[in-house]
Amino acid sequence: MGDPPPEGITVGEDGVARCWWGAGDPLYRPYHDQEWGRPVADDRRLFEKLSLEGFQAGLSWLTILRKREQFRRAFAGFEDRQVERLLADPGIVRNRAKIEATINNARRHAELADEFGSLAAYVWRFEPDPEARPPVLDHAALMRLGHSPESRAMSKDLRRRGWSFVGPTTVYAFMQAMGLVNDHLEGCARRPAVEAERRRFRRPGQTAG
Repeated sequence: MGDPPPEGITVGEDGVARCWWGAGDPLYRPYHDQEWGRPVADDRRLFEKLSLEGFQAGLSWLTILRKREQFRRAFAGFEDRQVERLLADPGIVRNRAKIEATINNARRHAELADEFGSLAAYVWRFEPDPEARPPVLDHAALMRLGHSPESRAMSKDLRRRGWSFVGPTTVYAFMQAMGLVNDHLEGCARRPAVEAERRRFRRPGQTAG
C-alpha cells in the first residue's frame, strides 16, 4: 500500500489522480480532464463561459453544466434577444435578471472587441502574476482563493463598462476555467499538462518576438 493521496486529490478506478471535484459526477470528469484550466483565446468560448458563470450565481456549476447544451441552443450563440421566449424555455435557468444581463453583456462584449481587438485580448490583460500565486497549490491554498486582486480589478472594470453578474468570485471562477490560472491541485494528473500548455500559449494581444 502506498501513501494516501493528499487532501483534495482523489484517485479514480482508472488509477488517475484528480482534483476531488473532478472525480465525482460523471459529467465532471471529462470537464475536469479536457476543459478546465486549459488556456482559451476564442472569444465565443470566453463569452459563453463568462455568461454561464453569471447564471451559476446561487447555484452549483453542475446544474449549469447539465444544461449547457440547452443554453447554447436557447441563446443561439448567446446573441438572442427574445427575453420572453427564453423565460419560457425549461431547458435553461429561467431567471429574468440573468437572461437580461446576458443579452446586455453581449452588446458590451462587442464594444470591448472594438476597443481591444477581441474579448480575449481584454481578458488576458488580467492574467495574475505567477509570482503572486501560492508557491504550492494544495487544497488549503485553493480554499483561500475565492477571488484575487486581478479578478476584483476585472470585475470592477467590467461593471464600469455596464456588464452585469460579473462579481469578483464569478470572474475568478471564469479565470480558473479559461486557463488564466492553473488551479489544478498539486498531485492532480492534469496540473503539469495544463502548466505546460500555459507555457506554450501565446497570450492574445501580445506581439510575436
